[in-house]
Amino acid sequence: MWKELRASILMLLVLTLITGAVYPLVVTVVAQVAFPGKANGSLVMRDKEVIGSELIGQPFDEPKYFWGRPSATSPIPGTAFNAEAGSGSTGSNYGPTNPAQLQAVEDRLKAIREAQVDQTGPVPVELVTASASGLDPHISPAAAEYQVSRVAKARGISDESIRNLVSVNTEDRTLSVLGEPRVNVLKLNLALDAQQQN
Repeated sequence: MWKELRASILMLLVLTLITGAVYPLVVTVVAQVAFPGKANGSLVMRDKEVIGSELIGQPFDEPKYFWGRPSATSPIPGTAFNAEAGSGSTGSNYGPTNPAQLQAVEDRLKAIREAQVDQTGPVPVELVTASASGLDPHISPAAAEYQVSRVAKARGISDESIRNLVSVNTEDRTLSVLGEPRVNVLKLNLALDAQQQN
């Protein structure tokens, strides 16, 4: 019995060392060497300051910027991206027939239509519905196109110039087959700011 117990304890210690220390250390070292940007959260820097992450949606509400997907977390302090405190993530867990969900979509729809007075077509769904995590950083090219005239008017530049930036910042399907074409809202807004500074 003592022989089996000793073997069990030894095996527990060896596996704990391998899976709890050696393996995580090896994975961390490989990730930091092979792709340090992704391993550290795909942070976006400007003037040596972290301003966001390519992976986390951030709220933009000024007319001169493209707006991303709404978040169920956005009215709650401390849930938007914050480099010092970390970021919160949650969904509302409301079903499609929940009155609170329907009201939230109606309110967002009204706000989008008021901001986009020259648009008469249907509002792209991701501009009025939150993603499951509440932190989706992408919108569809159609949702970006829907906002082109507002952004162009607010910045005093042509619609065509804005469309070109949207086109340049549109990411294709992953491996050409997974997902849909998408636009990273933070990267697009940074490209807008950079274009106007030049």
